[in-house]
Amino acid sequence: MRAPPIAGARATMTHGAADILGAICAGLALVAAFAFARLFRNARHARDDARRQAGRLQQEIDAHRRTEAELTRAKDAAEAANLAKTRYLVAVSHEIRSPLNAIFGYAQLLERGDAIPPAEAGGVIRRSAEHLTNLVEGLLDISRVESGVLQVRQDIVRLPALFDHVVAMFRMQAEAKGLSLDYVVEGRLPAFVRTDEKRLRQILINLLSNAIKYTHTGGATLSVRYRSQTATVEVRDTGIGIAREDLERIFEPFERGSAPDAAMQPGIGLGLAITRMLTRILGGEVTVTSETGQGSRFVLRMMLPEPIAAPAGAPTDARVTGYRGSRRTVLVIDDDPAQVTIVNHLLRPLDFAMFEASGGPEGLALAEGCAPDLVLLDIQMPGCNGWAVAAQLRERFGRAIRIVMVSADAHEFRAGQDGHSLHDAFLTKPFDLTALLDAVARQLGLDWILAEDTPRGAPASRPAVLPAAAMPYVDNIRRFTELGHVRAIESVLSELEADVPDSAALVAALRPLLDAFDLRALARTLDDAA
Repeated sequence: MRAPPIAGARATMTHGAADILGAICAGLALVAAFAFARLFRNARHARDDARRQAGRLQQEIDAHRRTEAELTRAKDAAEAANLAKTRYLVAVSHEIRSPLNAIFGYAQLLERGDAIPPAEAGGVIRRSAEHLTNLVEGLLDISRVESGVLQVRQDIVRLPALFDHVVAMFRMQAEAKGLSLDYVVEGRLPAFVRTDEKRLRQILINLLSNAIKYTHTGGATLSVRYRSQTATVEVRDTGIGIAREDLERIFEPFERGSAPDAAMQPGIGLGLAITRMLTRILGGEVTVTSETGQGSRFVLRMMLPEPIAAPAGAPTDARVTGYRGSRRTVLVIDDDPAQVTIVNHLLRPLDFAMFEASGGPEGLALAEGCAPDLVLLDIQMPGCNGWAVAAQLRERFGRAIRIVMVSADAHEFRAGQDGHSLHDAFLTKPFDLTALLDAVARQLGLDWILAEDTPRGAPASRPAVLPAAAMPYVDNIRRFTELGHVRAIESVLSELEADVPDSAALVAALRPLLDAFDLRALARTLDDAA
């Protein structure tokens, strides 16, 4: 039996609605899935963005922490540097004031007319000035090395005289502390070598100064040997020694090791730092071995080539009294009256025709009239520059005159002697008078006339047997010699000469030794006489 039409249509509609509803549900499910997927992607992107933002934020935090740490380190370094600067200024002040006090005191004694031997006053003032010069040069050398502008000279140096001079500088200091100071030459030393004399002297002074400073009993020995154009200098002492962990530290600026005794010594801790820097610049090396409480041994090795021939006019230890040949004319152009006076007092007695000017225009006008053989020319003068004056002198006279620049402006140093420079030589103030004589002789090719005096410190002839009345004076002299009290020795010698006329021969033998500050030879002479 067939279904009614209405029921069939109703069934068909039901199936159609179901299909539509299914399609709608499927669409809704698809939309929901798409929305969920999009929401998931957005959430993932948001999480990634958040993670990236968190990473960047963490990086910023880390950067801030690093910056803060660096600022803290910089602050600590600045505070440490400021503290080091304060300690350094205190030390430098002490190092400057001590020799200045000696210079100031002895100058006042001389002005007051006190009974003080001129040789003693001159020796103290000279040594104090040398100390100040070495201090200033050391500070400048560190600055020059750090900035890469340190200039090395190639001087012709009298090597035996250089060692003698350095040892003599510290002999009285050693004797005042009751120390021995021995100088040993192993084999032959060349009369002349080629090197930077000022730097080599500074190195030797630093090494020997430390040996005396840090030794309380015993003594120090400077020994030197020369082979194959190389000098080996050894400085040994019986001092406090250096701890193993400090053997490298002591070569750092402002460092003197960890020993309490070392920290109590005067100085600013630059000597060994400068010594190592200068030694390396000159192509050498300095090494140290030490044992705490037993002493130290510093060894300096450096190439010091001999010149092919000895330089003309090279001065010796003997006193210069004149020169051979025709009379020479020297013009000094310097605005410092004291500097002009020093040069005049040195050269005029040697029979040089001396002319002086306080400035460039005056010097140029004077040169036209006197036609100098040699001009000693300062650089910094009011209203003019020494280099400009040198240019005008060279334009006017050509190579007929020699020009030596003499200036305290060490940074202006130029060697000259190349045939193209405005000048022929350069001396840095303060200078040793022997160095000035050396420069004059080299520039003018002079042959010095030397005094035939007995060299200073040479053994005196054995004096006659002393009367008994002289023995108390001799005992006092011996006691003051052990103490290194030069003024007291001079006073007792004067009393001995006045009170015991028969001791005149002994006094005459002792005075040159005292003038030379050779207290060891003086003690030996006393022993021979007594």
